[in-house]
Amino acid sequence: MSTPCFGGEEFGSFIVLILYIGVRFLEYKLLSWRLIGFVYGLIWSICRDAALYALGVGACGTNAVDANELKYVYHGDGQQFIKIRNTTRVAGLHDKGKAAILEIEMTSFDEDSKEPLCMNRSTIYFRGAGGFSRSSPPYTFTNYSGTQLPAIKIPKSQPFASFEDVTRPSQALLYRLSGDYNPLHSDPMVAETAGFPRPILHGLCSLGYAIRAIIKCICKGNSDMVKSLSGRFLLHVFPGETLITEMWLEGLRVIYQVNVKERNKVVLSGHVDLNLLPSHL
Repeated sequence: MSTPCFGGEEFGSFIVLILYIGVRFLEYKLLSWRLIGFVYGLIWSICRDAALYALGVGACGTNAVDANELKYVYHGDGQQFIKIRNTTRVAGLHDKGKAAILEIEMTSFDEDSKEPLCMNRSTIYFRGAGGFSRSSPPYTFTNYSGTQLPAIKIPKSQPFASFEDVTRPSQALLYRLSGDYNPLHSDPMVAETAGFPRPILHGLCSLGYAIRAIIKCICKGNSDMVKSLSGRFLLHVFPGETLITEMWLEGLRVIYQVNVKERNKVVLSGHVDLNLLPSHL
């Protein structure tokens, strides 16, 4: 059998070809590593944001190894994630004379399957912005079935359950890292201009504390039991105050209200609808 032999030029071209293939292979590997790194980075970023929110609403605040809440801040069994797309629309506008009410509706979809995952409807109260319609009755517009959320009627009976939790003095500074950077919750001068002696806690942070209490006391840590929730903000909370969440069970609905212990004031009320009743009830 004859052995191939190369002349000087042929051998040089062969070496160049080998080097070219090697360089392209390394570029491919580097691109693959970068892509893998990007995907892992994205997954960890999502997990970090979820854990940061959980810490922001008090998860594991008094017990760092709470069996029902550790899963929200530490993910030890691998990661899963989905891509979510949000659409937003104006759902309602109401002239209340001295004020205006704007309703915003945001629906979240699975980006791949287009399946709707959840819908959030928020109501914004604008003081001094009413009287714009100059009509009788005043202008009102609603772009969804049903009516505005009625006031929650708190039962006069003793609560089915009650849960006391303490917010940290730095709670608003931690919660703001989830994306709400309104200086009202961090800047003393802005808070004073708004009429508060110091920065106040985010309303949605107070709501998070209430829902955590319901998941802990009623659902025994199983958040999948929550079907829907609503809340009406009644008064501000100062970071460092103690929140007492009282709960009444009416069928598959939990009616709740939150009191600030130090001032004996109701700051939040609403209801949570469950998919099913826990077996222990």
